[in-house]
Amino acid sequence: MPNTLTITDNRTGKTYEIPIEHDTIRAMDLRQIKVESGDFGMMTYDPGYTNTASCQSTVTYIDGDRGILEYRGYPIEQLAEKCTFKEVAYLLLYGELPSQPQLDEWVQSLRMHTMVHENIKEQMATFRYDAHPMGMLISTVAALSTFYPEAKEVHCEANRMLQAKRLIAKVPTLAAFTYRHSQGHPYNYPKNDRNYTENFLHMMFKMTDNPYTPEPALVRALDILFILHADHEQNCSASVMRAIGSSDADPYSALAGAAAALYGPLHGGANEAVLKMLNEIGDLKNVPGYIDRVKKGEMRLMGFGHRVYKNYDPRARIIKECADEVFEVTGRTPLLDVALELERIALEDEYFVERKLYPNVDFYSGLIYQAIGLPTTMFPVMFAIPRTVGWLAQWQELMVDQEKRIQRPRQVYLGERNRNYVPFDQRG
Repeated sequence: MPNTLTITDNRTGKTYEIPIEHDTIRAMDLRQIKVESGDFGMMTYDPGYTNTASCQSTVTYIDGDRGILEYRGYPIEQLAEKCTFKEVAYLLLYGELPSQPQLDEWVQSLRMHTMVHENIKEQMATFRYDAHPMGMLISTVAALSTFYPEAKEVHCEANRMLQAKRLIAKVPTLAAFTYRHSQGHPYNYPKNDRNYTENFLHMMFKMTDNPYTPEPALVRALDILFILHADHEQNCSASVMRAIGSSDADPYSALAGAAAALYGPLHGGANEAVLKMLNEIGDLKNVPGYIDRVKKGEMRLMGFGHRVYKNYDPRARIIKECADEVFEVTGRTPLLDVALELERIALEDEYFVERKLYPNVDFYSGLIYQAIGLPTTMFPVMFAIPRTVGWLAQWQELMVDQEKRIQRPRQVYLGERNRNYVPFDQRG
């Protein structure tokens, strides 16, 4: 029979025909495979969901073996070269690139929501002076749900889009406030006559009454970084966004959970680890010795290799070009020379080529953020700003999915069974 998988259970000798659709089989179709009629049935066991599709999506396409990343079918290289982040945000949420009138309306709708309630500002001021900016952002995004109780109406399309616009507009404001808090500086309000990334830089870096005009190269580099980080399929944080959203929680609560997942060093903290490694190496003359230690298994080469990409991360090429433009403005640093030498060796050395350890998106992004003037504590926050759009696109898709179910994974239970209670005086 075409488009089916034939499974023979050698325990019973029974044969089963399982339908195949889009190169997948449905896990529930395995439940019919049983030894006894009263058995639960067969399950798949996949720690970390390394080969389990949890949803059907039209947002982002990745081919890790060939180094391809597309948003709604558009190659990331074209979007980074020709689009602004606002255009890409519209594309991810609506499925198509906007016409000029659509873009103008979209930009204006975001400008209407950049301000946050003064109570939010007061709440943020209660954090310790040295509070981590990402912890502040997560808590404050969660608190926004109490300001917009109508956000719980998640099955109303117009209401969902209103909350999405609020989040995309307000997260940069909150992010900038966390930075100003960490520096002990008063918060700057949004300046809505500026574009998305320029406004964000203004809120972070404007001092006293002096006008602040960021370098165009920095604005464009940040816009490109935001495009590259906007979405990346069913990664850890996007999966959390969908998991929380599957319970019909409001998007602020779901997004706070996604940001908490991003906070983990294995997800959103990789570019900080790259900078730490480059600082440890310190100088070009120390690169060969560090490479030898990596080959011996004593150290890890941070910023190389990727769980999905088994080829050169397409975002890494684009970011490298951005880095060149940024350092023309800010000045070249010794760490860039170390990074370039590490990349050269990794692309030529048989040890790294065999293991497909190519540079990934985190390898250069931390250098750019540092050149802009940001401390490493702000790096996950910078990741969360653009990823807000991807999280919301994934959430919107989930809410109209006819097969949506509250997420409830199974487990393989290996613990004790049928034990009787033992009184205190009889316990060993």
